[in-house]
Amino acid sequence: MVTRLSASTPDLAHRHAALAALASRFVDVEALPWRDTPSPKISMKVLLEDPASGLLTALFRWGPGAVLGDHEHVRIEQSFILEGSIEDDEGECAAGNFVWRPAGSRHAARSPKGALVLAFFLAPNRFLVADRPD
Repeated sequence: MVTRLSASTPDLAHRHAALAALASRFVDVEALPWRDTPSPKISMKVLLEDPASGLLTALFRWGPGAVLGDHEHVRIEQSFILEGSIEDDEGECAAGNFVWRPAGSRHAARSPKGALVLAFFLAPNRFLVADRPD
């Protein structure tokens, strides 16, 4: 039986294509490009994504003053703060700390001074603000 992957690191898919189905995929994060997101002042590096399931692991760079509008977490969301901090109406999560949010939770987030965040999603967020261009 041949195992087919639907998961990949998009910017390295061409390099990983020659690997055996069950081989480890090593990712040179420094070499990955920063990509714009629909939210101004927030960019990302996609480390792993599986469009078939909605799984996403990404590094997010929040510029000072960045705001992520009102959104719902369709499934559990996990964030480890590497630098700076992010906050919402429930509190602040600073560098070296971790926050996870249950499926169905809803909030808007901001980063007054900027942040570097490693985030894990089991399904894409559902954005609830009308002015978000996605």
